[in-house]
Amino acid sequence: MAINEQMLKSIIEDVLKEMTGAAPASAPAATAAGAVKLSPIGEAKQGMASDEVLIGLAPAFAESQTVTITGIPHDKVLKEIIAGIEEEGLKARVIKIYRSSDVAVCGHTAAKLSGSGIGIGLQSKGTSLIHQKDLPQLSNLELFSQAPLIDLETYRMIGKNAAKYAKGESPAPVPVRNDQMARPAYQAKAALLHIKETEHVEAGKKAVEQQVSFV
Repeated sequence: MAINEQMLKSIIEDVLKEMTGAAPASAPAATAAGAVKLSPIGEAKQGMASDEVLIGLAPAFAESQTVTITGIPHDKVLKEIIAGIEEEGLKARVIKIYRSSDVAVCGHTAAKLSGSGIGIGLQSKGTSLIHQKDLPQLSNLELFSQAPLIDLETYRMIGKNAAKYAKGESPAPVPVRNDQMARPAYQAKAALLHIKETEHVEAGKKAVEQQVSFV
């Protein structure tokens, strides 16, 4: 599928419209996106509980960006991942990563701080992965790179599988849909969303633990 000039212009206009709703720099520290509120509670510490899975959010998640690349609200995404973890009898802990917008960095940082050694990385556009602390940063347990093809059911399964890894199990990988047309159809929008996410990167800033409340 070719992306002509008119289509590219339309995509850019749509993304810019979404971005105009971003909170100003003077907004309160606690931020809300749809039905989820993230409140920073201090620097993320090394976890000691073996029954936890850390979710590492990219810098703009639920702040300047509030929906995935296909318009799924961030509150629903986070709720499904947490529900999947809890269905396996484990606990979820949420941190915000500021030093990078890369999903591998988000996931690996979360895994290293997780008491179980398992973490989930999640970008604002919806890309996700499951990581393990002992793996190289650019490796992972499972990668979900085509954000346009990830639905809420998949996010719930990501949470469940992460919890299973944390319990020492070897689950079957989460089924991943494949559509050769998804990449060209969303390529421009994905690039723009990533650029907007990266604008919120703060080099050297430590990960911050978040209190999550759904309203």
